Amino acid sequence: MKDGHDTLGHTYQVADRLLAIEIQLRQMNCWQSEPLAAEKYLSREPFCLDTMSFEQWLQFVLLARLKQLVEDDQPLPMVSGVAPMAEEHYRSGSGPGQALIRELAALDELLGAKPG
Repeated sequence: MKDGHDTLGHTYQVADRLLAIEIQLRQMNCWQSEPLAAEKYLSREPFCLDTMSFEQWLQFVLLARLKQLVEDDQPLPMVSGVAPMAEEHYRSGSGPGQALIRELAALDELLGAKPG
């Protein structure tokens, strides 16, 4: 059986990473204070590419879902591959997107790691 402290520490690390991603989006002026219209969530495409910008998907889908899992003490995903999508989105290789990619890569690594 897992030690509750190990799992809790892992959850705290994920929560910290989610906050760091939010901070990066805010620094990039990509954080929206107004919620998206309901129809934006009706996408059938990965990352809601047909209805949202990548940054909107990060804020309103990825971060919102992961924050809810953390708050509800629910199991977190054991796999994440968001950083490669960010690398594709910011493929110019310079600018503020690089810090965001690093934060997303750290989240991917944390979610792929076993607590403890």
